[in-house]
Amino acid sequence: MQVLALMTLLCLPAAWVLRGTAAAHGTATGQKPVGAGQAVKQALRNSDYLLLGAGFFVCGFHVAFLAVHLPGVVEACGLPTQWGGWALAMLGLFNIVGSLAVGWAVGRWRMKSLLSLIYAVRALAVLVFLFAPKTGPVVLMFAAVMGLTYLSTVPPTAGLVAKFFGPANMATLFGVVMLTHQVGAFVGSWLGGRVFERTGAYDWVWYIDIVLAIGAALVHLPIREAPLPARPSAATA
Repeated sequence: MQVLALMTLLCLPAAWVLRGTAAAHGTATGQKPVGAGQAVKQALRNSDYLLLGAGFFVCGFHVAFLAVHLPGVVEACGLPTQWGGWALAMLGLFNIVGSLAVGWAVGRWRMKSLLSLIYAVRALAVLVFLFAPKTGPVVLMFAAVMGLTYLSTVPPTAGLVAKFFGPANMATLFGVVMLTHQVGAFVGSWLGGRVFERTGAYDWVWYIDIVLAIGAALVHLPIREAPLPARPSAATA
């Protein structure tokens, strides 16, 4: 915790170096700058923004449930404790890979399509895991796949917020969407414990997980995202 606090302190000067004004951002994008409160009111009347928040709620449900309960899932499968630690390590390692890969992909494909794909992969991965034999290597493979989708939702979600409203109030508007993520995280953590307490297993949480992931994949499809500009051919370049 002391090292984390020190790293945070070292990051603080970046806020001064990267400082700017909403007016400057608005001028650069040709948009009239508005206050944060007015920006939030406008965003909450935007159906695309609300759909994005609904999807991010599901993301929070997934990631918090895995972070809190994956070692318990491993224990419930009858595996030695160390597999729980390795599963969390795989989750973190492949989270790096997935986040970087999707960050690269947002400049090449529609962000709403990437989000639908990510949630669909989660639903399929959980479904396969439910029917797969519960061995150590299977748990690690499952953790790796879920790690690829773990926080890879963040780049396209943040990108869509910026695309909808511009950068002037980006921090505030993404913060509101992140609030829905954290509410989902609370529900995933709490519900996982309650279900296990009542049933002695996590099966019903997995079922809910699959349904939510499918729902999240579907809610991103109606989002109205402007098409990407055509990429110049090599000859044109």
